[in-house]
Amino acid sequence: MADGVSGDRLRAVIADDQALVRTGFGMILAADGIEVTAEAADGTEAVAAVRRTRPDVVLMDIRMPGMDGIEATRRILTEDIAGEIRVIILTTYDLDHYVYAALTAGASGFLLKDVTPEHLVAAVRLVRSGDALLAPTITRRLIERFAHREEVLHAVSPHLDLSGLTPRELEVLRLLATGLSNAELAERLFLSPTTVKTHVGRILSKLDLRDRVQAVVLAYESGLITPGGTAEGAY
Repeated sequence: MADGVSGDRLRAVIADDQALVRTGFGMILAADGIEVTAEAADGTEAVAAVRRTRPDVVLMDIRMPGMDGIEATRRILTEDIAGEIRVIILTTYDLDHYVYAALTAGASGFLLKDVTPEHLVAAVRLVRSGDALLAPTITRRLIERFAHREEVLHAVSPHLDLSGLTPRELEVLRLLATGLSNAELAERLFLSPTTVKTHVGRILSKLDLRDRVQAVVLAYESGLITPGGTAEGAY
């Protein structure tokens, strides 16, 4: 099956220290026409695999021996090797406290390891299309719970100046940070989905952010919205 974005076959690297997880995910992706270019058992192998095979998407476990998934994600997305590569974090509920740091490192979202085959494939294709895997019921809870903790890595701190955004863009960013989709934003703000998409695109461009996940992280890090709070001024 061809990738609907580029016309080329979508390519992925799977990084997990459990061989059965790598094999299982690899079989699921391959059955849907997604090429697994390499597997890695730790972060060091993952970075090397990305350099070697230049995939579109990396499925990255967080807790691995040696270099963990957070550091591997940071290296992949800050080096010249990154390009348009997207990273999806693999986690379990008991590893929630790592996820926020992974998102600030540049990951485009995360999946729980008990994800269904259909959702796994859909997630890989979603982030390849340039969107972010931002599930409001899970991602927002994680960000609200761990934002501003001292151990969290503030990878987006260079972008904390929001003065370049218009009042409408600030309003969109506040609501986006609460986990609303473009369709929900359009309904809340009485705008067309196309207009909302344009606003979101301008926000990402002005703040030099990769995707919606980084925009949500930024909204919390800048104090635009507070953990456990609401989007002040948005209605």
